[in-house]
Amino acid sequence: MKGLPNKRVLVTGGASGIGLATARRFVAESSRVAVFDRDAAGLARLRAELPQLAAAIQVDVASYPDVERAFTELDAVFGGLDILINNAGISIRHAFMDITPAEWEQVVRVDLFGIFYVGQQAAKRMLAGGGGAIVNMGSTNGMIGQPLYADYNAAKAGVIELSRTMAVELAPTIRVNAVCPGYVLTPMQEAEYTPEMMAELNNKIPLKRHAKPEEIAALFAFLTSEEAPYISGQPIVIDGGEIAGGLASR
Repeated sequence: MKGLPNKRVLVTGGASGIGLATARRFVAESSRVAVFDRDAAGLARLRAELPQLAAAIQVDVASYPDVERAFTELDAVFGGLDILINNAGISIRHAFMDITPAEWEQVVRVDLFGIFYVGQQAAKRMLAGGGGAIVNMGSTNGMIGQPLYADYNAAKAGVIELSRTMAVELAPTIRVNAVCPGYVLTPMQEAEYTPEMMAELNNKIPLKRHAKPEEIAALFAFLTSEEAPYISGQPIVIDGGEIAGGLASR
C-alpha cells in the first residue's frame, strides 16, 4: 500500500486474532508498529515472533488512567502517531435476560469506552502532528439485532456512531472510519462456538465461510494508506455477504 512505510502505527488488542494479523501486516508494509494488549503472555509471544516491533505495552483499554500511562510510554518511542487501529474488544455469549450488571459494564467498557479512551489520546497526537488516520473496530452486530449479544451489539452500535462523529469533528486533519466485520475465525470466536455451530453459521453466509483475520488486516492497511485518501466517516462492512439480504440472509 502507498504511504505506509515508516508510518507510526498503534494496534490495540494486537497480541491475538485480528490484532495480531494486523500487526503482522503493518510490519510487512515496513511501518513502525506498536501494540497495546492486556495479555502479558501474548505480548511476550508477539515480541518473540515480531522482533521488529517498536513497542509492546501491557494496558487495559477500559481504564483511562492506564491508557494515559501507556501513551506516555509510547511517546518515548514514537514521539507522535500516524495511524491507530483501535481493535481491542471482548464479547460474552449470553441471553439478554441473563446479562449481569457486571458483565454489561465489562463488555461496554472495553468495546466502547476503550475505543473512546484510546481514540482521544491518539487524536491529540495526530492533531499536534498535522495528520493521521484512525480505524475503529465496529461489527455487523452494531447494525442488526444479533441474538445473545445485547451488550456487544449496543457497544458496537456506539462505536459506529462515535466513528462518524469523530470523522466530522477531526476533519480535515484526521480521517476516521469503522470496519464492521461479520464472522471472523479468531480464538475469541472459536471459544464461543462448537464445530457444529460453526458449520451452521458458515452455511448461512453467502460466501460459505468465516473471514480470515488477514482479510480484516488488509482492509485496515488499505483504509489507512494513501490509496484511500477520500474515505472517511464510513462503517465499512466485510462480512461475506451475510447481511446483504436481510431476512433472506438469516
